[in-house]
This record gives sequence, structure tokens and C-alpha cells, in this order.
Amino acid sequence: MAKKQEKVVDVPWSSSCNWWLVGSCSLQYVAIFFVSILFTIAFYTNANREAGILQTVSLLSFYSSSSGEKHHDLISNCDLFSGTWVYDNKSLPVYKDSSCTFMFGDLACEQYGRKDLDYQYWRWQPHNCDLPKFDAKAILNKLRDKRLVFVGDSLNRNQFVSFVCLIESSIPSSFKSMTTRKNLNSFYAKEYNATIGFYWAPFLVESNSDDPANHHENNRVVRVHSIEKHGKYWAAADILVFDSYLWWRAGDVKVIWESSLKNPNAVYEIMDSRKCFAIVLNTWTKWVLGNVDSSKTRLFWMSMSPTHSRASVWGRDDNPLQCYNETQLATKEQLRRRGPDPEMLRVTVSAIESLKKRGIKIDFLNITGLSEYRKDAHPSIYRKQWRPLTESQLADPVSYSDCTHWCLPGVPDVWNQLLYTYLLY
Repeated sequence: MAKKQEKVVDVPWSSSCNWWLVGSCSLQYVAIFFVSILFTIAFYTNANREAGILQTVSLLSFYSSSSGEKHHDLISNCDLFSGTWVYDNKSLPVYKDSSCTFMFGDLACEQYGRKDLDYQYWRWQPHNCDLPKFDAKAILNKLRDKRLVFVGDSLNRNQFVSFVCLIESSIPSSFKSMTTRKNLNSFYAKEYNATIGFYWAPFLVESNSDDPANHHENNRVVRVHSIEKHGKYWAAADILVFDSYLWWRAGDVKVIWESSLKNPNAVYEIMDSRKCFAIVLNTWTKWVLGNVDSSKTRLFWMSMSPTHSRASVWGRDDNPLQCYNETQLATKEQLRRRGPDPEMLRVTVSAIESLKKRGIKIDFLNITGLSEYRKDAHPSIYRKQWRPLTESQLADPVSYSDCTHWCLPGVPDVWNQLLYTYLLY
């Protein structure tokens, strides 16, 4: 499928840490930081849609390269999140879904019938530097005698599977294994004594959606102060990669303050999900401060992974099929999205800044803007179906299209390339 000309899609939604405030990543500018948040949110509310996108993602990128430690010049001097999608069918894909021993069926789009494979050939190219190639041997050496854990929802599981597929071909079959124990999936590389895990905790704290196989609850209940049930499985990790966003977008939640989830007489409070999210992030922050040794543990927070469940977002008002049959990247002119939820963004940035002020090493990786353009890269109907489809579903692809998760190989490989860069550079 050779192309005569290189295809390029420009993504100008990001600005570097050296924005209009000199030294804005320093803790001495905490006051200016809060003013900038208020300015951004106000501007977002009153400006037109395109300006809203630019301002919100600028705020995301503004903190994406800020951490409690000094980075290599590549990260300090280059905004890795501002760049271009370049078509590259020579070096990509790094793996195939059929060749990855530990591929999950709901992410294996080619295996499940997808014929157009261009989504596998897009490489992320920052504007002012080159993103280092993912070197499986290098990252395995970095992880020697260590444990990396992805914690969160199915988008973090998506990234975990991508990470495993990127490294596992470098390991002989007798020296690698995958185990599953309740909420925890663990990939083990014996030669390196390295473990890469995924822990299912969509709300981070205890909830009635904690069963990784049976969590389709309409009435979601959250114990906002109960994190130890999950946290004890992460505490010893050397690298932690968190995400929590998607499940908070489903409307109000029921909150339990003290009682057990199993208590039939428990008193619930109905709460706006954004307010509940803020309380949970405060619980998570306290857990980090009480359980993470910043001299030994690296922390990352992944920004919001965009969904493409409404074609009107990219200007296709005549298309009722969401991401189904989408094979091209969106352009800046097409997108009408207003960006990530500004209140959830503000709360997230505030929580991360509070940790940095206390000396915790944490990086906020802004994958939102670069992923927005990839409406072509979701599984849609090309995935393993966990329940038999009805005749009415088969007649209506929109009813079972997955426009949330990502095909592999694909976009999450770029997220891991960025994570790789932060870990090795």
C-alpha cells in the first residue's frame, strides 16, 4: 500500500511549558498558576469554539512537561504534544494484532475483520524535535527489577495492552507470562525480573463497578474516602500511570461516605459527578502523600482520551454512524469539539500541582489534543463481541460501535512512546 507522497496532518493545539509566563513551571509561580486557570476557564466560556479548544488544550500542555524533577533537554526544550501526524508505512506498525501473544480481542480490529489498515501507519512527529523510537530492549533494561502499573479504567487497559505488545516480541516465549488475579493483570519478563501490570479501578476509589468482568452498573455507587482496598495493590510499584475520566462522564453518582457497599441500609447522597471527582482526587492525593516514596517512585497522569461517538463533532451532521466506516483523520477545520471538560481539567491540574508542591515527582501527559484527530482509529464494529449480537443490532452498526477504545496497533502506541521518552530521557 505504498504512497507516492507523505501525508501530513498538522496538530497545532499545544503550547510548550514556556508559554506567555517565563518560568511558569516553577513552584514559585503557584499564584500565577491559579490566575492562569481562572483566565483560561473564563476565556473558554466566552470565546468561540475554536478558541475554546486552543485555550483548554494549551492549559493541558502547559502542565504536561512540568514535574518535580529536571528532565533531559529533549523534554525540557521541546513540546512533545504539539506536532503532526505523518503517514509512515515503512517503519509502522511495530507489531500486528495477530502476532501479539497477549492481545485482547476487543482491540484486535484487523483480526476481527477490519480491511482498511491505514490507521496503523500514522506516526506522531513533534514540531521542533524527533520523538525517540520505542526501543523494547531499552525500556526492559530500564524496568529491570522494577514494577510498572497502569491504574484506572479500560482506556488505561488499552494502553497497558499496547505496552505489552510493544515489548513482548523481544522476549523469548519461555521467559514471559501473563497472569490475572481479580482486578490485576500482570505481564512478567523473567530475564529482566520486570513486571508490567494493569489494575482495574475506574473511579480509583472503591465502587460498585470494581468487578473487571461485570461492571455495567447503571446506578454507580462510589465510596469517596475508600481507596486502600485498591491502593494496597499499587503501593510497592516503582512507576504508576493513572487515569480516571471516562466513567465520571455518565451523570450523577451515588456517594457513600462511611458505610460499606454491601450494607443494605447504607445512606446514599446523589452528587454531581464533577463534584464527586474532586473529592476522589483529594482522597487520591492524600493516598499518594502517605504511601509514595518520591525518591523511588515515578508517577504519571494521562490526560483525557477523546471519544468519537458523535459525527457532528467533526462536521458530519449527515452521518448517524458515529465512527463507523471512518478511515481518515479529522482536520482542524472539521472539528467542533470544545475540548475536555474544563472543570475536570481544573480539578486534575490542581491536584497534580498540590503534589508537586510537596515534592512528589509527577508528570501530566497530554494525549488529548493529538488523539482528537484520530476518529479513524477506533474499533467500531471490528472487535470481539462479549455477548451475541441481536438481529436489530446487526442491522444498526451504531448500536454496537465502539468509538471509545482504540485499535491496536494504533494511537495508544504513541501514548507509550511518549511515556517511554519521559522514562528514558
